[in-house]
Amino acid sequence: MAPDTRQQDSRQLAMKFTELADDPENAEHSPAERATAASRCTWVSVAVNLFLSVTQIAVGLLSKSQGLVADGIHSLSDLVADFVVLFAGHHSKKDADEEHPYGHQRFETAASLVLGMLLLAVGAGMLWSAFRKLEDPGTVQTVHVVALWVAGGALIAKELLFRYMLSVAKRVKSSMLVANAWHARSDAASSLVVGIGIIGNLAGYPILDPIAALIVGFMVAKMGWEFGWDALHDLMDRSVDEQEVAAIRRTLIETPGVSGVHDVRTRKMGDLIVVDAHLEVDASISVEAGHDIAVAARQRVLQRHRVLNLMTHVDPWRRPDLDHATPAAPPAR
Repeated sequence: MAPDTRQQDSRQLAMKFTELADDPENAEHSPAERATAASRCTWVSVAVNLFLSVTQIAVGLLSKSQGLVADGIHSLSDLVADFVVLFAGHHSKKDADEEHPYGHQRFETAASLVLGMLLLAVGAGMLWSAFRKLEDPGTVQTVHVVALWVAGGALIAKELLFRYMLSVAKRVKSSMLVANAWHARSDAASSLVVGIGIIGNLAGYPILDPIAALIVGFMVAKMGWEFGWDALHDLMDRSVDEQEVAAIRRTLIETPGVSGVHDVRTRKMGDLIVVDAHLEVDASISVEAGHDIAVAARQRVLQRHRVLNLMTHVDPWRRPDLDHATPAAPPAR
């Protein structure tokens, strides 16, 4: 290819890259939007859990309902978890520095791990307390009917809180908020179990109240294990799901000048993604044109996906019909 033809191709590619750079960025994936949404819905959760934990534990002690006390302790653990989320949200939005060149997004993953460990510990304590009661059924007392009303109110409040937090988490794509939302859903399920146990106790089966506390403890411990295990895998650079990798690959291959894409690797950085990819470009174009193509591909991915950084490697690509072309004769000596 003649030098003037290559320069013309490079200018045409540059014009396309400029147009692609104007693609609007999805603000809902930006760190500022995610941090604001996390703070707002977490403070709502703080208010709800503070009221519920105080009410449930106080009424549970007065009405002699172990299940309601266990549910109140669960709400109290939610309150602690909310403050862990707020702490992580504050630190994860810090800019990158020399010691953390990729930023501080993994504070969120660490927060999810702490949440899981907290839930696991609370669940184990509730299981131990319920087992102690079941070993001596004679100590189980009949509860007061007011415990049932409090359990019902807690069920409604926690379910509404779950739906609100999950909608925000999905909108801003925050795994930490998803974890906290499902924590609220576990509370709603535990309140339902506690309510059934209280009804059984009032119907003449006192043993059902500690059994309800036992079930709640198991639910809390199981969810804590799942959250902690999931966060641990993310800290070990687990890749994102195949659907999201395919979407990133599609964005890359649709970039003008990219002839092929291979070796796309991803790893999670909090709720964001770090990507490595090999891009195939025409072997006959200049190094500068190939570099511009890689820059445009990176801009497209950062604008369209929750990607923190994309590292590209440019590989030469030749048209299949030229693969077996006769090579030019070497110059005469």
